[in-house]
Amino acid sequence: MLVLYRDEQRWEDRMFREFPDFLRDGDSLVLNDSKVFPSRLLGHRTGVHASGEVELLLLQPVTADAKTWTALVHPGRKLRTGERIQFDGLEAEIIGRSEYGERTVHFRSDGDIYALLDKIGHVPLPPYIKRPDTPDDRMRYQTVFARETGSVAAPTAGLHFTPEILDACRRAGAEIAYVTLHVGLGTFQPVRDEKLHSERFHISEENAARIKSSKRVLCAGTTSVRAVESMFLGKTGETDLFIRPGFQFQRTGAMLTNFHLPQSSLLMLVCAFAGREFTLGAYQHAVEFGYRFYSYGDCMLIL
Repeated sequence: MLVLYRDEQRWEDRMFREFPDFLRDGDSLVLNDSKVFPSRLLGHRTGVHASGEVELLLLQPVTADAKTWTALVHPGRKLRTGERIQFDGLEAEIIGRSEYGERTVHFRSDGDIYALLDKIGHVPLPPYIKRPDTPDDRMRYQTVFARETGSVAAPTAGLHFTPEILDACRRAGAEIAYVTLHVGLGTFQPVRDEKLHSERFHISEENAARIKSSKRVLCAGTTSVRAVESMFLGKTGETDLFIRPGFQFQRTGAMLTNFHLPQSSLLMLVCAFAGREFTLGAYQHAVEFGYRFYSYGDCMLIL
């Protein structure tokens, strides 16, 4: 864990097991309890003139029964409105297309869609992990506090925590507050047209009160930051908040985050919080000292 001190403009190399040592009475440690579901589906086109393998990445349900979704498809150019795709025991029809190429997909099933996805879906590992998903990923690509199903990517800063570390955080005097932000395209897609896709989020009255009354808010992960800042800006239900240099933080006082891809909204958020040159200098140090980057990598605590 690389620890950055913004006021002193310095950093130091530590271990994540020391994270509770940085907490104090009056802190709120904010965790995103969204749960990753097996949203990647592998199937094939059906019909007399259709053939070939198809991949779907489900992004967000459009209907309450989760029968209709927005999705990314591959191969995108060949899959037009009206086409049907057959998965293992599940059929889908493409019923629409958005301006950025996402499709609206409707599942033809009387069963519970999430239960079916749990049987036939794959863990949506990031594209820079060059291997198929394994059964172990269903546990490893999930935080220990995940409980609200809806993310297509893990809130990766939360992957570092164990029940023992969380207990140590409480003993240090911090209260834990949970937010739910379902990770979608708004989090991991490269920035385009200077705007982000909306993502669903929710903060209960109890957790909102805990965050508002704390002396310092320490957000674990960029998604927790976006949820907290969205709440204080009056957003509810969904947020397309794009945090970049120049943003005035309303409540976030410290942040735990992984090392992110270049040209991503996540790195822009970190630069907004810690300062661009300071952040990039810390990243250079991390490269030189062999820190691991991205989803299964190491982390950075910004104070």
